Amino acid sequence: MNHYQIPVNRSKVESNHFHRDGAMRIDGNFGGSVHYNPNSYGMWKDQNGLTEPAYDGDGPVDHYDFREDDDHYYEQAGKLFSLMKDDEKQRLFENTARNMQGTTLLVQKRHIRHCYLAAPAYGEGVAKALGIPIKDVDMNDTYGARG
Repeated sequence: MNHYQIPVNRSKVESNHFHRDGAMRIDGNFGGSVHYNPNSYGMWKDQNGLTEPAYDGDGPVDHYDFREDDDHYYEQAGKLFSLMKDDEKQRLFENTARNMQGTTLLVQKRHIRHCYLAAPAYGEGVAKALGIPIKDVDMNDTYGARG
């Protein structure tokens, strides 16, 4: 996996990937940079304009963008939330707030937005537990996470 780090094995064109650690690691291992996408820092963004060419297999083989026809990322979480009793919802709000201690305000607001998209009462409950007014959360902004 890390053979490309040895100069004689490197490609003539620089490539980037998410691999860290492993055998034959000889560089800085990307230091403390994030290694996941989406993230809050604009690193490792998808390059939608760059695709590998299709090729023939047992029929045409090409890249499938799973996001292309899927606009209901929050549906399952919303359905689960609607099945909860009031005391279960309250525990969910409190546990979420407790587990988000130490995260940035940006991350907290993003999470509130995601909860709200699943079910408005879910987002409102998490916001209240975090002490963040729901009106302070921009429900239209992805905060650069999928740009």
